[in-house]
Amino acid sequence: MRRSRGGKGNSRRGSAFSAARIATRVAELGRQISRACGGKRLDVVITLDRGFVFAADLIRQIDAPAVCHFVRAEVRDVEQGGHLRREVAFGGGPDIKGRDVLLVDAVLDSGVTQEFLLRRLGESQPRSLRLAVLGIWVGYGLAASNGIGRNEKGLSVRPLAGKRQGRKR
Repeated sequence: MRRSRGGKGNSRRGSAFSAARIATRVAELGRQISRACGGKRLDVVITLDRGFVFAADLIRQIDAPAVCHFVRAEVRDVEQGGHLRREVAFGGGPDIKGRDVLLVDAVLDSGVTQEFLLRRLGESQPRSLRLAVLGIWVGYGLAASNGIGRNEKGLSVRPLAGKRQGRKR
């Protein structure tokens, strides 16, 4: 990923984000989540390896009581019948039955890990289950859901569109 000089970042091409741009985006997400949870307790499930810094900033922007749970996803490629298959696992999940849950991860890559965690958390029958990510990888054959970025020669992170931050069960 290209890094910007002078800390400004290039929003048009999806280059590195400045601290100010990240703070603005995190504050915007915090407002959206605050409106969605309506002041009710929010159980925040955080991916430990890469989501905890984003989650710490995000939780400070949410106007509701929050309880944090940390999970560590273990992802490995397993050969089966001459083909590689991605396997995702994580230890015992938190007790979230009947609760409003927010899964937080910093960046959406392929979505395999997040989709797995959402399905596993959904098995616990939460009242609602949403995903918050700061951005998605695009370029070098990877595209945003609207197809933008696929033909870029390098990889970069792009923010998600403002209205697609969560997913409700």
